[in-house]
Amino acid sequence: MALVFGTLYVAVAGNGDKEEKKTEPRVITMTDLLKFKPEQITIESGQAVLWKNTSVLVHTVTCDSELVARAKNVAYPENAEPFDSGDIEPDSTFQHTFTVPGPYKYFCIPHEATGMVGEIIVKPGDLSSGQ
Repeated sequence: MALVFGTLYVAVAGNGDKEEKKTEPRVITMTDLLKFKPEQITIESGQAVLWKNTSVLVHTVTCDSELVARAKNVAYPENAEPFDSGDIEPDSTFQHTFTVPGPYKYFCIPHEATGMVGEIIVKPGDLSSGQ
């Protein structure tokens, strides 16, 4: 009887650890080289992304067709809401949770012309059930 309980406990504990890791935000840094690092990531619906400004410059994380200078630098699913971080000062962060699957292209307003653009692919998924 004790062996069965011990095995069940390990299986349940292992599942909890897996789910906890999946819900941690993915981290993207904003650099002095005017780049998002990494420039492209893939996440699941319901997952958050945390942008960290590690540079000495002010940056933004903007995914809004009304704020873009070049239309090719922004994209988001039709039923998703646009978003904009506002100014992110050095050593500051911005976090956004993606709930609508699809491709998102975003940019930094002051550095869009230099190519500071990133992409997030959001795959369907339900983090609450551990899928």
